[in-house]
Amino acid sequence: MRFPYYLLAASASAAVIKPEPKPDADGRYTLEAPGIKAQFIPYAATLTNLFVKDKNGVERDIVLGYDNTSYYPVDPGHPVYNAIPGRYANRIGNGQFTIDNVTYHLVKNDGPNTLHSGPNNWSFRTWNVSEVTEKSITFSLHDPANSTGMPGRVEANVTYSVEANKWKIVMEAISPEAKTPIQLTQHTYFQLDAFSNPSNNRTIWNHTFHMPYAKRVMLADQNALPTGEIAMVGKGAIDDFWSAPKQFGFASGNPEFENHCGNGCHGYNGNWAFDLDRPKDAVVATLASPWNGIKADLRTNQDGIVIYTCNWNDGKTEFKETQGIEGQDKYIPRDGCVAIEAQDYVDGINHPEWGRLDKQIFGPGQKYHWEASWTFGLLEE
Repeated sequence: MRFPYYLLAASASAAVIKPEPKPDADGRYTLEAPGIKAQFIPYAATLTNLFVKDKNGVERDIVLGYDNTSYYPVDPGHPVYNAIPGRYANRIGNGQFTIDNVTYHLVKNDGPNTLHSGPNNWSFRTWNVSEVTEKSITFSLHDPANSTGMPGRVEANVTYSVEANKWKIVMEAISPEAKTPIQLTQHTYFQLDAFSNPSNNRTIWNHTFHMPYAKRVMLADQNALPTGEIAMVGKGAIDDFWSAPKQFGFASGNPEFENHCGNGCHGYNGNWAFDLDRPKDAVVATLASPWNGIKADLRTNQDGIVIYTCNWNDGKTEFKETQGIEGQDKYIPRDGCVAIEAQDYVDGINHPEWGRLDKQIFGPGQKYHWEASWTFGLLEE
């Protein structure tokens, strides 16, 4: 029996399976969609490059990172560039917490506190590539019990995907046998100007920022650890990014600006809380560059956010070949970037009065789910 040619052609076409995308010579996996290109490596499930177009149609790489991907694991400063720290992101006070009357002690790697779960946290691990397509990639990680001093093993994965002008992140984790703290974030460092703005000194202070649902902030001590007090942010106060979009440097003349984020730290390294009754799928933060018009809108299921304006940069680290102005030096200055980290309340496991324990302690068998997306567009002129 003979079949029509068009049926044979359709059958043959349906049988064609596209080969799985492979990493390039530097180990980067590339995802592309209209208006966006993102690149990743398995070390720390890291975003290495993120390209979007500005108002003049120029493609800009708007996140920090290294040209040489082999440097991520050996950089002694380990700034957690666009990586996944865990199993508990940000600070844990005095390097300890208690679950069911058992107190656990962690390595203190940030003064008197533990940062990102200590020196063996997930941002130091090479994740497995579980699945990859032209528009998404999934990394997975097995974290044994007590690997950072925390109880119970955790199985985790992060899926990065792109669609037109959007980067989406979904993270899931489970502790099958024991209760354990889980709090994750994508630790993204932005520089929307890509260090190419000739009219400023490459700092982040000219970027505008708006968080319309962030009217509360965790007051912190001089080691950037929340004290336990959650304060309302008054209109015009140094932490006010809710009342209107403001340049990050709007309060730089305020005496409070110095040491605002700890001893020797000016600018921001704090934790804001979003309104719990905000609309579902609301834009909770907008970062923008008036210079090149790039705008980035954040949506997330998390109830808080950490903002760090790169105070501790020493001016000795170079930005990438994809950034900067030809003929000028390539060094990232102090205050040259901003880390934006959607997550729950910092050190919430040590503040039961906040009512966040069911958002930060999971197991046995309970699933943790984190999601966020960045949508890129242009400011209206």
